[in-house]
Amino acid sequence: MIILHLVLIIIAAKLAGSLSVKWGQPSVLGEIIAGILLGPSVFGFIGPSDTLSAFSTIGVILLMFIAGLETDLDELKRAGKSSAFVGFGGILVPLFLGYAAGGIIGLTNLQSWFLGVMLSATSVSISVQALKEMNQLKTPEGTTILGAAVLDDVVVMIILAFLMSIAGGGDVSLSTLVMKKVLFFVIAIFLAWKVVPWVMKKLTKFPVSEMVVSSALIICFIFSVAAEYTGVANIIGAYIAGIAISLTKFKHEVFEKVETISYSIFVPVFFAFIGISAKFSGIMDHLGLIIALSILAILTKFIGAGLGAKLSGFGWNSSMGIGSAMVSRGEVALIVAAMGSSANLIPQDLFATAVVVVIVTTLVTPPMLKWFFQSKSNKTMVLSPNERSGQF
Repeated sequence: MIILHLVLIIIAAKLAGSLSVKWGQPSVLGEIIAGILLGPSVFGFIGPSDTLSAFSTIGVILLMFIAGLETDLDELKRAGKSSAFVGFGGILVPLFLGYAAGGIIGLTNLQSWFLGVMLSATSVSISVQALKEMNQLKTPEGTTILGAAVLDDVVVMIILAFLMSIAGGGDVSLSTLVMKKVLFFVIAIFLAWKVVPWVMKKLTKFPVSEMVVSSALIICFIFSVAAEYTGVANIIGAYIAGIAISLTKFKHEVFEKVETISYSIFVPVFFAFIGISAKFSGIMDHLGLIIALSILAILTKFIGAGLGAKLSGFGWNSSMGIGSAMVSRGEVALIVAAMGSSANLIPQDLFATAVVVVIVTTLVTPPMLKWFFQSKSNKTMVLSPNERSGQF
């Protein structure tokens, strides 16, 4: 049955993605909608399963690994300041306005802070695909978005651990959690810099077929597992692994072959699975709250991250494009919501509402990106050379 499900998903995702591109939108939007149509919310042909979830996880890991392979390390270093402004702007505005919203809808003080944390989470896996299609991933804007996403993940998880320690949700030690994250980044950066190139040279000498790609994927998955173990999102580990491989002579071979593997099956399954997992039952009972929180989720990230980009030196069009790229909450927010639910930091009915809000932010991100980056490109085309040089 899983084979039939994969056939249906890939056919539907590719067709819907093609239609989405034909109608002037990134293909990822069509692929997510295809998943919604196939899933229990509409036709019910396919339901969530552990196997599809595994395929989906591999898909997002490979997507971020490819993003790492395409990252210019020097550009990433130069984007450090702007990434910090965007990351913190995209955290502080949703955090405090989310807290205020929690008080308005009758949540406790601790629950209100958790709502703010949940709205502060970001997943740029959706944005990465859209940026790739628009040839914007290697730009200063794209590099800033990736750097901000790494910062966002670390800070949000630390704040979440602090709230859970106050709530007594499990054996959570803030100092231990922070230390594990710091240790991961120190070791991961050292390995990426000194060890990965040496390992790649040694492993690729084995006289078996496709050992270069196999070696790169082994490194990618090890980094992902290590990241997840230390409380950092597995996609961050994959991204760092991609950067590490990009520093070797095997970069182009790995990129070409991994991209083929990924976009043939795993990445379409990831985007479709987002739609398949969507649950819209009982949506009318909380429609007002869903609309209000969706607007809040979109605007707080868009404004916070966008203002951070503007303060760091980007023009208005670029800033709005960066702000829109940070809107999607994706799988990171779902993980945060699930952790909060297990620690009684969020009521069950609000948890169901939050899942729908996450889906909404995921759906609106690709069109927003398309709009603002297209506007930026059009504006750049009509500027004179002197005016263009003033754009960051």
